[in-house]
Amino acid sequence: KLYKLRRCNKKLPEQAMKDRPCLYYQIGECSGPCNLLISEEEYKENVRKAMDFLGGDYKETINSLTEEMKQYASSLDFEKAAKTRDLIESIRHIMDKQRISDVDGDDKDIIALSKNATDSVISVFFVRSGQLIGRENHHMSGDMTEADDQIIAEFIKQFYSGTPYVPKEILTEYVIPEDTLIEDYLTEISGHKVKLTRPQKGEKVKLLQLAKENASLVLSQDIERIKRKEKRTIGATMEIAEILGIEKASRMEAFDISNISGYLSVASMVVFENGEPRKNAYRKFRLRTVTGPDDYASMKEVLSRRFTDDKLGTLPDVLMMDGGKGQVNVAEAVLNSLGLEIPVCGMVKDDNHRTRGLYYKDQEVLFKRGSEAMHMITALQDETHRFAIEYHKTLRSKEQVHSLLDDIPGIGPKRRKVLMQHFKDLDAIRNASTEELAQVPDLPENAAAAVYDFFHKDDNI
Repeated sequence: KLYKLRRCNKKLPEQAMKDRPCLYYQIGECSGPCNLLISEEEYKENVRKAMDFLGGDYKETINSLTEEMKQYASSLDFEKAAKTRDLIESIRHIMDKQRISDVDGDDKDIIALSKNATDSVISVFFVRSGQLIGRENHHMSGDMTEADDQIIAEFIKQFYSGTPYVPKEILTEYVIPEDTLIEDYLTEISGHKVKLTRPQKGEKVKLLQLAKENASLVLSQDIERIKRKEKRTIGATMEIAEILGIEKASRMEAFDISNISGYLSVASMVVFENGEPRKNAYRKFRLRTVTGPDDYASMKEVLSRRFTDDKLGTLPDVLMMDGGKGQVNVAEAVLNSLGLEIPVCGMVKDDNHRTRGLYYKDQEVLFKRGSEAMHMITALQDETHRFAIEYHKTLRSKEQVHSLLDDIPGIGPKRRKVLMQHFKDLDAIRNASTEELAQVPDLPENAAAAVYDFFHKDDNI
């Protein structure tokens, strides 16, 4: 609302001008950079203001909104003036909640540690100009026999070597080993004097205690979260391996075919390792040798390509096919021809298209309803299906997207983009004179003439 920053993930400027402005632009919550409706300089300035605001600098924003409110009131637009006033009050309320009792008002970080035998959490509170603007929690696992002060010292050296800003004061609950050397190092990289402080009393001790309590709370929550996650992931793979009677199911690969009556047949390969998607190992296949809707022949081609590609060297513990007996037989035939011994399962769905079990060794293996193994296979099957369909949609949309400007000789993607940026819509280009076309930046005279001739020939009217 304040800075109208975009929420989409389009790559700009490469993907600019490809779609209409989104709903956020229509309701006034985006400035429309994806359609070049704001200059790059203006947008960068809005980003800077937003970063300053998030960093606790509210003064510029409040001054700007106050001036805006006065302008609305002067023009008798009292409704907008009231909304702006409420926005100013909301910001002041945030300021009051973040404000802490601090005599000097300097920037400082508060660092506290909580640990058990195998894990630790370090909480960092950020105080800027007397306001608590944020916090970070860093979880570490391993041997926690090292002294607390040594853990904090190592953390400070690593943390501030990779941050763009170092405050003037860092509060810790311990006297840090080699504190003078660390202070000198932080002073050198920050360009101002930095001191490490162990407060003994007052407001700083209360802040340190608050950070300590936060670290303890996060540690306890993390331990429970890790246990739940391990049950859902590693525990599920162990359950699957036990049900199938195989050694392990740590790496599972699943395959699916997607096409419309054989049109643009594609396949997806999805990889789960230790119960979690490993997206950098996903692969897409566009069918080369199969024409028409032949899923078995398509799967044979895809599996042959996968298991003969040296770049995809890591073999799965178990192969999951999105289908039943037919797909499993195809996969087993391909593996046998290549001399590979990998268990193959078919992921079977019920009449409501929900995963109900696995087809393995000529029989169907059912899951306990609601078991972690059932949830895992369901997630794997859904992800494989989604990945294949998305790839198919992408290929279809690439073939369907076509601009009239593409038919003009000498007009490629770059010149088409220049024309649309200059004239905004196709009708304006159609009605432009040769003189107006010649004024388009980076459009040669012969290209401008080609555009004019294209729209003014009798057979193109």
